[in-house]
Amino acid sequence: MASQPEVEKLRDWSVSDVLRGLNMWVFVPAVVIILGALAFATWWGNQYGAEAFETLNSTIVDTVGWWYVLICTGFVIFALWAGLSKAGNIRLGRDDEKPEFAMGSWFCMLFAAGMGIGLVFWGVAEPLWHLIAPPEVTADAGVDADGNVIAASEAANAGSAIGQSLFHWGLHAWAIYVVIGLGLAYMTFRRGRPLAVRWLLEPIFGRKLIESWVGHIIDVVAIVGTVFGVVTSLGIGTQQIAAGMGFMGWVEDPTSEPLLTGLVIVIMAIATISVITGVHRGLKWLSNFNLAAAAVLALFVVLAGPTLFLLQSIVSNVGEYAIAFPQLMFQGGTEYAAGAGGEDVGLLGNGWSADWTIYYWGWWMSWAPFVGMFIARISRGRTIREFVLGVLLAPTAVGILWFSIFGSSGIYYQLTEGAMLIDDGEGGETVGTEASLFQLLEQLPIASITSVLAILVITIFFITSGDSGSLVTDVLAYGGRTETPKMTRVFWTALIALAAIVLLAAGEDPDSSLRVLQVAAIASAAPFSIVMVLAVIAQIRLYLYEGRTAPRYVRIRRHATKAAVVETARRVTGSDEGPAVHRTVLQILNEQTKTLRSMFGGASGTLAGLPPTTGAGTPEAGGKASDDLVLAVQDLPSQATYVNSETGVLGWDEKGAYRDPLRADQTFATPEFSESYEGWEQEAEEYFDEAVATGTIPAVEPEDNDKAK
Repeated sequence: MASQPEVEKLRDWSVSDVLRGLNMWVFVPAVVIILGALAFATWWGNQYGAEAFETLNSTIVDTVGWWYVLICTGFVIFALWAGLSKAGNIRLGRDDEKPEFAMGSWFCMLFAAGMGIGLVFWGVAEPLWHLIAPPEVTADAGVDADGNVIAASEAANAGSAIGQSLFHWGLHAWAIYVVIGLGLAYMTFRRGRPLAVRWLLEPIFGRKLIESWVGHIIDVVAIVGTVFGVVTSLGIGTQQIAAGMGFMGWVEDPTSEPLLTGLVIVIMAIATISVITGVHRGLKWLSNFNLAAAAVLALFVVLAGPTLFLLQSIVSNVGEYAIAFPQLMFQGGTEYAAGAGGEDVGLLGNGWSADWTIYYWGWWMSWAPFVGMFIARISRGRTIREFVLGVLLAPTAVGILWFSIFGSSGIYYQLTEGAMLIDDGEGGETVGTEASLFQLLEQLPIASITSVLAILVITIFFITSGDSGSLVTDVLAYGGRTETPKMTRVFWTALIALAAIVLLAAGEDPDSSLRVLQVAAIASAAPFSIVMVLAVIAQIRLYLYEGRTAPRYVRIRRHATKAAVVETARRVTGSDEGPAVHRTVLQILNEQTKTLRSMFGGASGTLAGLPPTTGAGTPEAGGKASDDLVLAVQDLPSQATYVNSETGVLGWDEKGAYRDPLRADQTFATPEFSESYEGWEQEAEEYFDEAVATGTIPAVEPEDNDKAK
């Protein structure tokens, strides 16, 4: 293969190099929008108070909620189609390429960066919320003779509470990541485009527009969504760490603003060290370690908690998810159940779909540029089918295990001991969202040790989310350049930390701060949702084209199988062995050869004109030579075929067969293009054409001859 193009390395701490390498039409607008949004949140909170964010959230939900519900279900359908159809055979790279990371490390990294911190935060709290404040579609069991709603019992809601949680953390969530991650991996490793979100839409807009203001807008939207998506996670992670410190007695007021600010600064400082070391060292090590620590914590809860109940729950919760999936997939306006207590129920009291489903879909979409690009970067060499099964199904299975362990344990201790709710200050009980994990651990032995482990797990998930988000936004700001200066990586880490501090401070208490984070996630996802829908359309066009034009390799036998020929000879002769059977076998083979020649003719371009033993001298993997013929077959549409009026031979029109959504003659002077399948194919075709044109075999240089030996 041709040597890779030289790409100038930017010095890590050189201001001039940074300014020269950055795409200023993306970097400057993105930073301005982020700072403007933070200024608006601060002004809005000071001017109108925390309740103003309730109004703002309701307006956003009423506007885009139905859209989020519709497209996210469509993303699930697209992901399943891509993985299970013929497109699943396409490799994200060259056809002979092996995955860059082993399966175990790959899974740990995508899961830790994808939603590890969220699972730890919501693993106990969300099922408890659905237990005490369920949606009307599951908790309203019917009506009595007077027309009054009959609410389901708390025990009856226990199973559906886990199913509803899994609905938010299962296929829908990961299908959103598949849309961006799969598209980026295909466009970069298969088609050689830079690793930037804008190139997902090249099949729709074309290269000229993608390299102009249209592409700049797409990347700006991706950066803004990434920052606020990561900030949402960091905000809830900070609140949970503070709650754990309060549980351990390390701090008096876990909700104090100075404490939350200090936590953000300290942990993001550690994330800065990690992001400087890069994906192959700091992030990979942290991800592997943290998933192992989380597994230890989960195993402890299983063994120390209600073990038999949890084992039964794993099986039953799969069924609960299967029930919740079709029941909720198109629900965008579900309210809380009538018997749950009226307007003040639920997480934030704004309607069940608004508080949960629409919030989650917005959160996942705002995370999609970050997680999608990160997953794409670590998925080189895998097939689309492997990608989908790994990214879509495996984390969903882990989510089922996680909620079955932590969520079912929380529900168990609430139903049997009433130990998982706290006083709401108004004579009732509610869920202590930030501290619910530590309340659960308090019901088990050695709570002081396991709580410290839980804080450690949350902290490292915090770090991996922060450094991954910084790395991805930096790549976008440099137009897809994967090797970026450390100076700008540090800048993005600092900006994310600043955004988290400002948004946490915009709320007057933990609940209102959570509302501010919710508004940020839902609002930042709105423009990017349009990019995602266009990305799905573009990918469908690309995969259909490659699926139709990719050759199918078929094996053609020159004769019937040996066993079939012998069986026929035995049947004809009426004996199992002997000279007659031997002679009949030879006769059948001879007649078969004559028949094939009469069917295909004698021209050299036909099957009959091929060498009688095409595989001679080429041992197969098993050590045997093959007499079979292997052909590459490509399906053609009937309208692309024609009959030559002079020769009567069937031919086909290459231009009229299929149209590549991307111009096949385009090249990019980047390492990504040189290493991609398309770059390799173009280089090989140029070499072939040159060799055929010259018609001579070049002399072997002495040093080349030595290498060959």
